[in-house]
Amino acid sequence: MTFRLPDSCEAGPRPARTRVAVLYGGRSPEHAVSVASGRAVLDALNPRVHDPLPVLITAEGRWTTPGHSSAVVLDPSTGEFLRHRPGRPGYSLGRPDVVFPVLHGPMGEDGTVQGLLELAGVPYVGCGVLSSAACMDKEWSKRVAAAAGLPIAPYVVLDGPRPRAEGLLARFGAPVFVKPARCGSSLGVSPATDPAELDTAIRVASAYDIKVIVEAGVRGMEVMCGVLELAGEPVASPLAEIALDGAAFFDYAAKYAASRPQFTVPARLDHDTTRRVREMAVAAFRALGCRGLARVDCFVSGEGEVVLNEVNTMPGFTSGSLFPQMWKAAGLSYPELIDHLIRSALGSPASLRPAA
Repeated sequence: MTFRLPDSCEAGPRPARTRVAVLYGGRSPEHAVSVASGRAVLDALNPRVHDPLPVLITAEGRWTTPGHSSAVVLDPSTGEFLRHRPGRPGYSLGRPDVVFPVLHGPMGEDGTVQGLLELAGVPYVGCGVLSSAACMDKEWSKRVAAAAGLPIAPYVVLDGPRPRAEGLLARFGAPVFVKPARCGSSLGVSPATDPAELDTAIRVASAYDIKVIVEAGVRGMEVMCGVLELAGEPVASPLAEIALDGAAFFDYAAKYAASRPQFTVPARLDHDTTRRVREMAVAAFRALGCRGLARVDCFVSGEGEVVLNEVNTMPGFTSGSLFPQMWKAAGLSYPELIDHLIRSALGSPASLRPAA
């Protein structure tokens, strides 16, 4: 696959320097991952065309700018970032042209921050409120995918009385995978093959979310596809094949702590299977109302069946992360990817509109 931005995306009027507010960090368990992603995005901005405004959200939820002790707040009535100092006059840091919310997980990737940006009327990179919320909640993303006719693994939601572990294993077979319903980066995810492991896995997942998903395991290859919106149309990237190296699944350590990349791009799949995975990725992007970008994770079973796993609206965003690497394989460099997302957001302002 050879990729180039269409002419309509390569050129176009924009301010002499685009003021880009990069939000990163956040209160979710994925804070450290988001910090790495945010710093990478800031480093990739071209100072000749981008005027960066870094806004770090601490793990406690305090909005700051690096190197300053005073807090920063976003005024939803004006879209300005304001320096806030208790007992002292604050001052404006200005209204950005666009916001790049490089936030992973709850209270950042789940529609909460997107809603604030909608209130402020500021264009932003990535999916809107509803699609961000639906993709973050694995129950609802599965409901939407199933309604759209996309194949998913059998699952059950635990948000009330817990069924007997023996019953779940008899229903789904072993292994099953237990996940927090609203978390990412494989945090709190565990496989289970017997009742004792299942009980432990549910306790682990429950530490991250009161709602837990138990789903049947799919034996086969785990593959991922990046989807990028070009001139309003979603386009699928080359696929990434996950190298588990004996692990049961692509866990947090494999994603972020491994000494070498745990994936291969392009995936070692035949042409027909590759086409079907890429078509499913685009179909999932559309069904869930995504905008701008998403990473769609799938399984390919030993029989060649393609099964949707989940959709990430703001995947890891260092230059070595899966999403940028898939697009690099298509010929789009990391700085070009960042610039394209910013330009696309400028052309797609906040999607909600006040009543006439």
